[in-house]
Amino acid sequence: MEDNNSNTTDAQQSVARHLPGLLRVFTDGRVERFIGNDFVPPSINPQAPVASKDITIHPQTNVSARLFLPQTTTNHRKLPLVIYVHGGAFCVSSPFTANHHNYVSALVAEAKVVAVSVKYRLAPDHPIPAAYEDSWAALEWVASHRNKSGPEPWLNEHANFERVFLAGDSAGANIVHNLTMMAGNPNSELPMDILGACLVHPFFWGSIPVGSEALNPDMKGMMDELWAFVFPSMADYDDPRINPVGEGAGSLEWVGCRRVLVCVAEKDVLRDRGWLYYNALSRSGWMGVAEIEETEGVDHGFHLSGLGTQKTIDLIKSLALFFNRDPPPSI
Repeated sequence: MEDNNSNTTDAQQSVARHLPGLLRVFTDGRVERFIGNDFVPPSINPQAPVASKDITIHPQTNVSARLFLPQTTTNHRKLPLVIYVHGGAFCVSSPFTANHHNYVSALVAEAKVVAVSVKYRLAPDHPIPAAYEDSWAALEWVASHRNKSGPEPWLNEHANFERVFLAGDSAGANIVHNLTMMAGNPNSELPMDILGACLVHPFFWGSIPVGSEALNPDMKGMMDELWAFVFPSMADYDDPRINPVGEGAGSLEWVGCRRVLVCVAEKDVLRDRGWLYYNALSRSGWMGVAEIEETEGVDHGFHLSGLGTQKTIDLIKSLALFFNRDPPPSI
């Protein structure tokens, strides 16, 4: 019989990098993820309020997505289209985990939208900028349906390309911001307008502590380590992709949509960064409408682990209202 204690010691000695609660990397290159490994199959059950199915977007890079469609839809009414980007610190989770599948399903059921939940490649196997590149490729794939001639019937038949939104949580919200900056770049060739973006508990950071960050040096150190881990070739905590309001960041006037909703949680270490982003966007000269909502008494990602709670229900209702509200006038 093998000695479990001896095996544990050998495993510990071969660990090259350990991110508590997320993953560890062994010296032989193996990656062991502690969370986000479960898989919930899609469902086209006609009795369910939301149907879902999986599609491949880019076979060469394995970029894929889970599509969601409310069962109450008809061919006579086009629905708002939401491209959703999941969180997970750029290194764990997917649209196929129970947490994200159930959350997006609940959002689609409440908001009556078509959703494309994007699966991008994860660090450390595929460090940043892979997550941004994959999400942009998914955005271009979605845009190929704008004339009802794309490869996916659900988008051709049911999506309203006059009401396209980006949404994401944590690292996914970070990706959403960066997608809007890419879309708003004057040199962008994206053949589709983005009406709005929802950033839920966005993962932004920086070298200089903001607000309550200074009171928690351990958390500051962990977040610093995380960014260096997922982006080892550019471990700069003021890189504009992680710190969109830093000195080296481009102007937020480039945000390529007309509405932005930032959602923060009172007990989240990232809360103050969310407020900083909202205030900077509001003052930037960007010709859009920015909003912010704070949920009291909860921490980062509460909506994923407490789907049936009243605060999660309220958050979903806020996003549903955002997707269905009349757009601001063109400026």
